[in-house]
Amino acid sequence: MFLGHFGLGFAGKRVVPAVGLGTLFLSVQFADLLFWLLAVLGIERFRIARAASPLLRFEFIDYPISHSLAALLGWGILVGLVYFLARRSALAAAAVGLGIVSHWFLDVLVHRPDMPVLPRGPYVGLGLWNSVPLTVMAELALYGVGILIYERATKPVDRIGEWALWSLVVFLAAIWIASLAAPPPPSERSVELSGVAMWLFVPWGYWIDRHRTGAARTI
Repeated sequence: MFLGHFGLGFAGKRVVPAVGLGTLFLSVQFADLLFWLLAVLGIERFRIARAASPLLRFEFIDYPISHSLAALLGWGILVGLVYFLARRSALAAAAVGLGIVSHWFLDVLVHRPDMPVLPRGPYVGLGLWNSVPLTVMAELALYGVGILIYERATKPVDRIGEWALWSLVVFLAAIWIASLAAPPPPSERSVELSGVAMWLFVPWGYWIDRHRTGAARTI
């Protein structure tokens, strides 16, 4: 799942308007952001598979720290607690923590049975990635609904507030479409570096919020 996670982040603005969009992106994408850093360091591993379906090109071999349900529950509690100590909002802290845990449940929908419950299994996955049409519908539905909720929950205060949002929306969609249409990447390292670049979407989220009503001081 890619767009769906961002859709959930966008939608979170309706529930916790005081939480910045960048923080919401960090929350719902925490597992992947952590995974790519750990993969670069050689701590967690995946490999490129020459599969016919573009959705099955990555085999995730070992990622207990970033993607097991047990670990994400721990990360959710830890990050939520840090957020609570910084902002003193139980609702916002809970939303940030639950956003981290939500990543596991959305990934279980699409992954093959490679999502660990505990760090060393058992492994689960409903395998929606086996069907490109169903995956596309699920991703676009979550993404579209999330954007609609965010767009209705906030209003731009200037032109940047409009263009910063829609440029991100288009850019994320373009990346996802390119991943479906492009040939397999040349190496695992190139994928890892591209994955680390996903951290840029966090400040992009803050930038959007700074130019939309009700979000000028969110963090």
